[in-house]
Amino acid sequence: MSDAPTPYDMIGGESRLRELVDRFYDLMELEPEFACIHAMHPKPNDSSREKLFMFLSGWLGGPDLFIEKYGHPMLRARHLPFAIGSSERDQWLRCMAWAMQDIGIDEEMQLRLMQSFYNTADWMRNKAG
Repeated sequence: MSDAPTPYDMIGGESRLRELVDRFYDLMELEPEFACIHAMHPKPNDSSREKLFMFLSGWLGGPDLFIEKYGHPMLRARHLPFAIGSSERDQWLRCMAWAMQDIGIDEEMQLRLMQSFYNTADWMRNKAG
């Protein structure tokens, strides 16, 4: 097992991840450019916030909170009920990039995470366009 810091550690652990997820959802609620993806989420979005926080915790190398509570994330299967195309992917990515900038994630880490987020978000597309 490596002692190298994980992305979870490098962004600041639980409190910074919580800050990132909260900023992401706040932007989604506040900014008109994210209206399409905001409409896909239940209101209030407390459970969505918590699930994203739990998922990202494990995905970034921190505690596997989502897996402990819900089992394997099965991201694509869980998102199939929602029409996700390039526009929705790009809105999600733009919202996450903005949230990372707002909370001051290191620029190198932002780039690293955005590459991974893009790969995952692109894989989630299930409609043309």
